[in-house]
Amino acid sequence: VQLQASGGGLVQPGGSLRLSCAASGSIFSPNVMGWYRQAPGKQREFVARITSGDSTNYADSVLGRFTISRDNAKNTVYLQMNSLKPWDTAVYYCNVYQRAVNYWGQGTQVTVSS
Repeated sequence: VQLQASGGGLVQPGGSLRLSCAASGSIFSPNVMGWYRQAPGKQREFVARITSGDSTNYADSVLGRFTISRDNAKNTVYLQMNSLKPWDTAVYYCNVYQRAVNYWGQGTQVTVSS
């Protein structure tokens, strides 16, 4: 399984970004697709996840600002990020969990700064 993330960049506080992550290879259902992030000097942390049946979970820090969605036909997961804060700055990693195995993408940098 290969994961290709895109959509990161530099945005001002209060702005929005949309991340995408396309999965290729042997994708099976059911699975869980998600996003994690790692800020400089900190451990990687959970951001959001979505199941094959579209059930979602969010970290408290992003609840109400971020929305995760997926397109099963394209094996792609999205993260719409609104009202971005400076502390959202991090490398964002997409993740697929299937058949008890975690797969990770290469990460995309999100920088929130004026």
